[in-house]
Amino acid sequence: MTTEHLLRELADRAELTDLVARHGRWIDEGRWDETDQIFTPDVTTRSPRGEAHGFDELLALVRRGHDRFERTVHFKSNLVIDLDGDTASVRINDLAVFVVDDANVSFAAGTARYEARHTENGWRFSSLEIAPATLTESVARADIAAVVASADRS
Repeated sequence: MTTEHLLRELADRAELTDLVARHGRWIDEGRWDETDQIFTPDVTTRSPRGEAHGFDELLALVRRGHDRFERTVHFKSNLVIDLDGDTASVRINDLAVFVVDDANVSFAAGTARYEARHTENGWRFSSLEIAPATLTESVARADIAAVVASADRS
């Protein structure tokens, strides 16, 4: 492997890792105007909520699942990136916290499999398949102020 090839591979892996992080922020912060910076226009998505093709269907699918929560926080980890020229496969573990309301949260865990293409604007995800492992019912949130006050007294 030449130095140039190694540097290209490292740069591709860094860009794909960043793209996964941006996908999490896209969901958690509702940055819908950045959809074209993460996905290709012909993106296909498959999840327990259904299938989507293209930006409009993707946004409708995501909103249908996430707009009912006050907030979400996704933790994406254990990236496995397989590069093949201008295409790549990325597999991740995903843990998500769904803030239902002031008193309740729900937790989900699963895996996501992305297919990516290198475009003239950099790497973009062309497909996403979400495979859930578990989802909790709504559980009571701790009173953070009381927890902090208790810790301060210790």
